[in-house]
Amino acid sequence: MTPRERIFNTLNRQAVDRIPIDIWHTPEVLESLKSYTGKNDELELYNKLGIDKIVWLLPQYQKAISDPNEDEGHDTWGVPTRKVRSGQATYHEFGKGPLADYEEPEELDDYPLWPDPDKFDYAAVKAAAERARQFGFPTLGPWISHFEIYCHMRGMENALMDTIAEPEFLDAALDRIENIQTAILERYLREFGDQLDFVFIADDMGTQESQLISIPAYERHLKPRLKRWCDLSHAHGKKVLFHSDGAARNFVPHLIEAGIDILNPIQHLCPGMERAELKRDFGNQVIFHGGIENQHALPFGSVDDVRKETQTCLETLGAGGGYIPCSCHNIQAGTPVENIIAMIETAQGYQPIQ
Repeated sequence: MTPRERIFNTLNRQAVDRIPIDIWHTPEVLESLKSYTGKNDELELYNKLGIDKIVWLLPQYQKAISDPNEDEGHDTWGVPTRKVRSGQATYHEFGKGPLADYEEPEELDDYPLWPDPDKFDYAAVKAAAERARQFGFPTLGPWISHFEIYCHMRGMENALMDTIAEPEFLDAALDRIENIQTAILERYLREFGDQLDFVFIADDMGTQESQLISIPAYERHLKPRLKRWCDLSHAHGKKVLFHSDGAARNFVPHLIEAGIDILNPIQHLCPGMERAELKRDFGNQVIFHGGIENQHALPFGSVDDVRKETQTCLETLGAGGGYIPCSCHNIQAGTPVENIIAMIETAQGYQPIQ
């Protein structure tokens, strides 16, 4: 079976020749895997390791903004960024949100840096999709979000307060954020056709310890918007992969009702995200993606620890099928390559109990 066939059979709860294995990682980890495999090409690397990579199709903005190699700049939405180095890793952190001092919804009309959906490089995305197909990989894109982008633009504290104190301003900004990305999504769906397999939507609804906003606030401001994107994606025959970090258990029924097909990343160390319980309560309604713990087991555990962690995910989230094992979010810089290989090989060699 090709990786795409293996992934789709899993989504459709049909037989596979083996359990698929996806991978998320930072650029530093990619470099370590290139060194390990001797492959400088990313897709050739995945192919050599037998990874069923769901290939990202992310559009770059054509209008001149920050250079990712520079220490400071701003993102597509005009949010200031700066490069931060921590140990072996490099990250981009966000500065003060450009909407932080706005007070009235009408002021949003004058914000000068709303991105133009026509100024993304769709031709490069199409070329990437064609190349992924040459290797038999499935594809995923674009990366769209509601509240996550709002938090960046408004600042986290303001954004959380707005769900209580400034709901009209929140809705007005979310309308603009949604409309811009709907235009991007529509273009993906219209132009890429069968070259696009999954739509990726991300909105972190949990912290490490609890949920980020109230359920009533979610139902008012975000759930109808998510449903519109799910409905649009399904109308074009695409599955929706939804990402929420943290303790998001209370949102899962609402995400399913809105129409998501795949839930990622299953951060099972967080309260309410226990693997067996999630599988018991939602395993017949949604496919799980992720789960293999990347805060302790993958970066700091032994090879045996990683094998046990992967095995437990397969036995719980994967009980009866409906699971795509993957690192729980990006594998971080400094993670031993032997641990990554242990994760991959454990999934590839797993024989479910009949």
